Amino acid sequence: MPKINDLIAQKAAKGEDWVSYEYFPPRSEQGVKNLEARFERMKAARMPLFCDMTWGAGGSTSDLTMELTLKMKQLGLEPNMHLTCTNVAKADVVKALKTCRDNGVANIVALRGDPPVGQDKWEATEGGFECALDLVKFIRETHGDYFCLSVAGYPEGHPDTIVHKVFVCPDASFKLEMDYLKKKVDAGADMIITQMFFDASTYGAFLKECRKCGIDVPVVPGIMLVQAAGGFRKMTTMCKTRVPEAVAKAVDTRASDDAELKSYGVDLGVEMSHQLLKYGAPGLHFYTLNLEKSTLAIADRVAADRAKAAKGEPDWLKLAVGVAAVAGLFAFALKKRA
Repeated sequence: MPKINDLIAQKAAKGEDWVSYEYFPPRSEQGVKNLEARFERMKAARMPLFCDMTWGAGGSTSDLTMELTLKMKQLGLEPNMHLTCTNVAKADVVKALKTCRDNGVANIVALRGDPPVGQDKWEATEGGFECALDLVKFIRETHGDYFCLSVAGYPEGHPDTIVHKVFVCPDASFKLEMDYLKKKVDAGADMIITQMFFDASTYGAFLKECRKCGIDVPVVPGIMLVQAAGGFRKMTTMCKTRVPEAVAKAVDTRASDDAELKSYGVDLGVEMSHQLLKYGAPGLHFYTLNLEKSTLAIADRVAADRAKAAKGEPDWLKLAVGVAAVAGLFAFALKKRA
């Protein structure tokens, strides 16, 4: 029953890179079958350190979330099951935690959760929990240190506090968020998984702020893949994510060409991944959107690049460009002399 924080520490001690994947419960029976097959293919292609399984808004997928979590465990993957407060009675949380323990699942993501579909404002369930902090405290009180508990981190500020028109979280609000995050860690959270962002320096600044606040647990960057223009715009609008101008322009110009957009998304993911690791990310957590090709393409390229760098092998593309440039200058000089 390995805990993710222990696995991360082991990887760090060996200086090894790692990846992890997040999935969500599909809406159809065929979708579930497809996802289960994808678990096995992605495991074979690049074994993840762990896999998140989300909990639908308002607890709408709780049963299927548990089913898929246990399926992961059966396949030899290490599941990290989301558990939220929204529309979840205390008895349901007790039952979910017991089922996890009975089946050797030792990793939980404790979240407040989003409002149910059709409900704009989040409201606590009567007799339930008010926030993720309450959930962390309850799990620690009832299960000691059995579970590795992950919590959410918001490098750009929680969507509820971001000024939508300018995508900025006021300094006072951000300080309150960091204070709250510290409380979650002090209450027993073992690691932080971040909300998506599209500027790696945002993660670097957030990690620095965490350490400044005395938060010393692993801060894992969540990487959202760019796969379809419509989905990208919907997600960034909903989460109030700041999109750099260059990224927004690149998506807009490729919006009508799915293959071109996905290729750009892979290039962007590779570039961001390298930057994140330089900033000190312990590993790379991919929001897969239940798709595999782009995730594996990014993971494979990053691994290959870092393997070359470790061996001191030259970057042949850059070398070829350099040689071509020198040859061009030499030809230009000869032409002038002639």
